[in-house]
Amino acid sequence: MSVLFNIVWICTGGISTALGFLVMGLICCITVVGIPSGLQLFKMAKLALWPFGATVS
Repeated sequence: MSVLFNIVWICTGGISTALGFLVMGLICCITVVGIPSGLQLFKMAKLALWPFGATVS
């Protein structure tokens, strides 16, 4: 069931949300100070793309 919800989520807004997190992560990784935040934004992009059934660690 979570796969079905993930597919619906990707079609309705998951791709744009994940792309936003990816772009912001790349912008943060330009500076040395922003690298930790950029890495966390990459994790958020993964979670935004496939949220149902994911675990946060």
